[in-house]
Amino acid sequence: MTLLKTQLSDYQAGFKQRAAPERVAMMESATAQLQASGIEHTALGMAESLPSVELLSATGSPVQLKALHAGKRTVVVFYRGGWCPYCNLTLREWQRLLPELAAVHTQLIAISPQLPDASLSTKEKNALAYPVLSDSSLAAAHAFGIAFTLPPDLAQMYASVGNDLPSLNGNGQWVLPVPATFVFDTEGEVIYRHVEADYRQRAEPVDILQLLRSLA
Repeated sequence: MTLLKTQLSDYQAGFKQRAAPERVAMMESATAQLQASGIEHTALGMAESLPSVELLSATGSPVQLKALHAGKRTVVVFYRGGWCPYCNLTLREWQRLLPELAAVHTQLIAISPQLPDASLSTKEKNALAYPVLSDSSLAAAHAFGIAFTLPPDLAQMYASVGNDLPSLNGNGQWVLPVPATFVFDTEGEVIYRHVEADYRQRAEPVDILQLLRSLA
């Protein structure tokens, strides 16, 4: 099976061929600014504890993140939304590896700022068998230290292609989480983190599986 990084790279190459050069340049500039902000380094760090936050399930029921952790080794994946092709590739790759995660006694949780209805659509579209939670309040994104506000020109461009995030996420804000993956041990402490300001790059699931197998 093709590694996730290869799938993402292939999509990126195709996008650059299809998209207007000025659009690509704008997104490249916004990514560079976000990288320069230092958010990758200030987000939740190694050995820090799982934040205590309430989210909503894909059907709209309140979910306490610590209760869902429940003393189990847990992978938490933050994604931008079902409108993001890089996110969908990532979610599907994790779904493919779900049996291997179970074999090392690890559960998976995905979180985005989408409203529950959109989370449910993402779950159904990608045939995901793991929890897909809504963080419309951005409580989790802020608690993990990965929330950022889109620059005005990028927000305008997103709106022009139908990604009106303030409406899609139901919070009136042009705020997203940077794509991030955290692994928590049974005590709820971070034993792996990958916080990536470049939305086209994600943690490689097979690398995390290798880590989990070494712990098992």
